[in-house]
Order: sequence, then C-alpha cells, then structure tokens
Amino acid sequence: MHTAWFIVFMMVIGAVIGGMTNSLAIKMLFRPYTEKRIGKWKVPFTPGLIPKRHQELATQLGQMVVQYLLTAEGLGNKLKSTAFMDAMNEWLRSELEKLLRSEQTVANILEEKLGVDQPKQALVQKTEEVIEGSYNRFFSENRHQPIGEVLPVGISKKLDESVPLVATFLLERGQTLFSSEEGKERLSQMIDRFLLNKGTLGNMISMFLGNERLVDKLQPELMKFMRDAGTKRMIEDILHKEWHKLKQKDVAMIEAHLNKEDIIQYVTSSIERNVPLYQWIEQPFYKWTGSFEERLLTEWVPKMVDATSDLLASHLEGLLERLHLEEIVREQVEAFSVERLEELVLTISKREFKMITYLGALLGGMIGFIQGLVVLFLG
Repeated sequence: MHTAWFIVFMMVIGAVIGGMTNSLAIKMLFRPYTEKRIGKWKVPFTPGLIPKRHQELATQLGQMVVQYLLTAEGLGNKLKSTAFMDAMNEWLRSELEKLLRSEQTVANILEEKLGVDQPKQALVQKTEEVIEGSYNRFFSENRHQPIGEVLPVGISKKLDESVPLVATFLLERGQTLFSSEEGKERLSQMIDRFLLNKGTLGNMISMFLGNERLVDKLQPELMKFMRDAGTKRMIEDILHKEWHKLKQKDVAMIEAHLNKEDIIQYVTSSIERNVPLYQWIEQPFYKWTGSFEERLLTEWVPKMVDATSDLLASHLEGLLERLHLEEIVREQVEAFSVERLEELVLTISKREFKMITYLGALLGGMIGFIQGLVVLFLG
C-alpha cells in the first residue's frame, strides 16, 4: 500500500511540474512585456520572447508577405481570373446603372466630389482661355509669314481650284441681277449718275437718247458681255492675280482687320451651342444617357474591366515596389501592441494552448510514474 501511494505521489508531482512548466513557457512567449531589472542587474528572460523579438518579427513578416503572400504573380493571376472579372463586371455595371438613371448631373458630381464651383461656367471660361491662347500663339508664330505659307497645302490648293467656280458664280449672279426688273432699275440709276458726273456732255447725251432708251440698248450688250467665254477668262485671270497677291502678304495684314475679342467670343459661343457636353453638364444623367446606356453597360464596361486588369497585371511588380508593402507591414506590426497580439493569439489558440498544458501534465505524470518505479527498484 505504501508503494502505491508513493508512485501516485510521484505522478502527481510530475504532472504538476509538467503542466506548470508548459503553462509558464506559453506565458513567457508574451510576458513580461518589458525588461525587468533589480538595480543594475537585468532579470533573465525579460522581456518575453515576442516582445523581445517584436521588431525582428515585424521585419520577417514584412519580408514573408512580399516574397510569399502578396506577390505580383499571385495578384496578377487573381486579377485575370474569371471569377474576379465577372464580379468586377457585375459590380461596375450595377454602380454605373444607378448613376446613369439618377437625377444627378455632372455638375453636381464635380461640385460635391471635386469642389469645382459652377462647373459649366468654369468649362466655358477654360474653353475661352484655350481659344485665346491658340489665337495668340498662332499670330505670334506666323505674324510675319506670308499667308500662302501659313495656309495648309490642301486648303491653298482647294482655293486655287475654286477660282473658276467663283468666276462662274459671279457672272451667273450678275446675269440674274441685270436681267431682272430690279437690275434694270439699278442699271438705269447707274447711268443717271454717270451722265450727271459728265456735265454738259452728259446732259446732251441724255437729251438726245433718253435714259430709258440707253438702258434698253446697254442691258442686252451687258448680258452678252457676261455670257462671253472671254469675259469669264478675264475674271478668272483677275481673281488668280489678286489671290496670288494676297498670298504674298503677311498674316499681320489679316490680324489688323480682326477683332480678337469678338472672334474668341464667337468661337466660344459656337462651341458651347453645338458641342453636347456643354448642355449635358447641367442635365440629369437619365436625360442624355439613354441613347447609349445599353451599349455602355454591355460593351464598354467589359472592355474597361479587361483593359484595367491588363494594365494593372502588367505593372503590378512596379506598383508593389512603389507601395513598399514590406515597410508597411513592418510598421503596422511594430505599432501593434504586444498586449493586443497576446489577446488575439490566445483567443484563436486557447484550446490548443490548454492541450499543450495538459500534455505537459501527462508527460510529467508519466515521468513521475517511471521515477517512482526506478526509486522502488533501486531501493
């Protein structure tokens, strides 16, 4: 009986020692949180393992995340996966559909999200500034250049080819005018002024021929003159010569006859009236997006997601380097308190740590049992 109680006693002592040892070892992973000293003497095993290696742990975690977890290859494969692409397409379609059918306007978004005051006025003002800058730049660079050299080759050639058409147009308009009663009346008035300026000679001609009679004689001759092929060639020659002279003149000549403010205002107003963007900016989305909503959602969204995924996948390595993920993880782990880390680990592994303690007690009890047997046999 004495022998049995001795063995049980040894087993209990071994179990207590084993359990307490393992429990203490688990606690020493985290505690004490800071270094302890008695005078100048540092108490051994302080601080605990994790507090002592906190910075080293942070560094190692940062390296592990960059080298094995968040790699460019892994993220690239995720970005190009079918599940991710489908999810992104669905999410973007949903969000875009809400926006396109909303009462919001582009102006509202610019004001609320970007802080742009009076977006339409700002856009018009920016357009005016761009046009004014282009105007100033053009004349600054070309003011002393001949007009013919500044004009694009295509436009210059087109204008050269248009001279016969202009001559034909002028003659046709002249014939239409002078063959009408209104034209005849104007011609009569021209003859009156001509004869009036000739003094006595004019009065004599008017007296002998009569104004109406002279008009009747001149009108058919004038019509014949306008229909003659030689007249057309003459006008074409005149137009060609004048056009050639104009091309030799400096651009400054045109600038002198232009009003910069009026031109800028006219071009700006024309753009504002004819470019839909300037009207859309203050209209609710649903009023102007309906015509292309279906195409935007079914065609543009998938293309946008594909293009974005390809762009990100091809530049992931550089992006990750610029993000300095290793440094971010290290800083976050260093900023994470040991107390919170201990609480987190114990919450997750509480059962496992208990099992380790119980295992220590079991092993200690077994060792106590063996020691008891050894002592009995040797005694």
